[in-house]
Amino acid sequence: MTPEELSALLDDLIATWENEVAEFKAVGDNFSTSDIGKYFSALSNEANLRGVDRAWLVFGVDNTTRRVVGSEYRRNRERLQGLKNDIANSTEPRASFHEIYELDHADGRVLLFEVPPAPRGIPISWNGHYYARNGESLGPLDLNKLDEIRQQDAGDDWSAAVLPKATLDHLDGDALTAARGAFAARHPNLAPEDIAAWSTETFLERAKLTIDGGVTRAAVLLLGREEAAHLLSPLLAEITWKLTGPEQAYEHLGPPFLLNTTKVYDRIRNVQVRLLQPGTLIQTEIQKYDRQSVLEGIHNCVAHADYRTGSRIVVTEHPDRLVLENAGSFYDGKPEEYVTDTRMPKRYRNPLLVYAMTELNMIDRMGFGIQRINLSQVKRFLPLPDYDLDDASAVKLTIYGAVIDANYTEQLMERSDLPLEDVLALDRVQKKFPISSDAAARLKRAHLVEGRRPHLHVSSVVAAAADTKADYIRTRAQDDAHYAKLVTDYLTKFGEASRQDITHLLWDKLSDALNEKQKRNKVMNLLTKMRKSGQIHNVGTRTKPRWKLT
Repeated sequence: MTPEELSALLDDLIATWENEVAEFKAVGDNFSTSDIGKYFSALSNEANLRGVDRAWLVFGVDNTTRRVVGSEYRRNRERLQGLKNDIANSTEPRASFHEIYELDHADGRVLLFEVPPAPRGIPISWNGHYYARNGESLGPLDLNKLDEIRQQDAGDDWSAAVLPKATLDHLDGDALTAARGAFAARHPNLAPEDIAAWSTETFLERAKLTIDGGVTRAAVLLLGREEAAHLLSPLLAEITWKLTGPEQAYEHLGPPFLLNTTKVYDRIRNVQVRLLQPGTLIQTEIQKYDRQSVLEGIHNCVAHADYRTGSRIVVTEHPDRLVLENAGSFYDGKPEEYVTDTRMPKRYRNPLLVYAMTELNMIDRMGFGIQRINLSQVKRFLPLPDYDLDDASAVKLTIYGAVIDANYTEQLMERSDLPLEDVLALDRVQKKFPISSDAAARLKRAHLVEGRRPHLHVSSVVAAAADTKADYIRTRAQDDAHYAKLVTDYLTKFGEASRQDITHLLWDKLSDALNEKQKRNKVMNLLTKMRKSGQIHNVGTRTKPRWKLT
């Protein structure tokens, strides 16, 4: 927006004043991020309920006098924009401000935070709690409003709508044949010859692609002829492959997605990559991308895209990675919950489409796809995939086809038994992302990382091996004769020694595996043993002994 447009917007907001989708604050140089998050949740939910395309949080306007008073909040532009990430990290589903505008008003600096509406059917929470507006007040989202949002998509499955002008003639013959084969693979308990004997109408009903004989949008997406895409107009049913880098190219592919997702994969330049095993001259050859992982990612885009936005699915091929993007927020939970946990999705944006793709063996409905892609990258010694959810209206998945940090790759080759949670933390270190103190301590104990938080880096395999050997020397326990010899040598040279002298003598020689208390007990027990064996005797008192050779 231009300064003039921002000024006009501010005048309009002040004229209509505070309501469920506008909040004014006379903020100085500080304001609680937690409170901003609560207002974000409330304004986003109210924008959804009132059917508006945005809500506003405004800093620098006094909500009593309705006058501009200015705000010094986060003068540094980078810190101000960093608030977007702060909000996204604690909202569910992940969402943040569309934009944060700064207006140099005649009476002071004004900040206008543009809040997007919550997605249909999904209220926005902040730190696990849902908020709403009650007039000008902030409070919990009451049950009536919560139910109103959650019921928005009930019975409103875009993919399940029957297209009145669509007939079986609009479906592709090769796609139908492939669909029967995929259905048979999905249902091994059914005889393939029985499935082949079904009429087209019967098969489509069993595969959940028709409803009472009517051809659904899901059927046209997956099995429709290319020229049948007009039946979905004005919505865009298209996957675009785009090559970027030294060479550039692109291609648009419409229905049938059952076949054309494989054509998209075939466009990708999946060459062999050679990795050198640590400490050897032996090379390991892998494919740049795992076919099943890439198809899993593309199929997830097809299944979970918000087609009502009119946006195509885009697969961008960079020299070292693939970026898969579909419209719509991450619909249920967060990606990381599906990597190591056994979370199963509870709801879907396109239920019929998801069900049909499951019947055609394209995806599963248990949420294992994300974990499979991660495990595939681990087995191939490459960086783990990333999900970019900063734009609340889209999901971007990055699958890497090249090494970022050679030390990370070598560690995976050397330590094939690493638990997935350690690999996840190690992957974040190589990408310069923060990790928890517990994870950092765990990786350090395993000699997988070096440095101090937040400046950690992945250890080389050679350095880690050297550390392990040094640790063995430091932690191995010597026998008592070794320590007794040190004591007698000391007494031979200096005549006598206090308990403190002997403790100081032995302390650094004792195993690092012992804690402080255990080391003190070790010294006391050694002296008692030497006294009883007649090697030394006490010429001092019981509380202040002084030891001499016998």
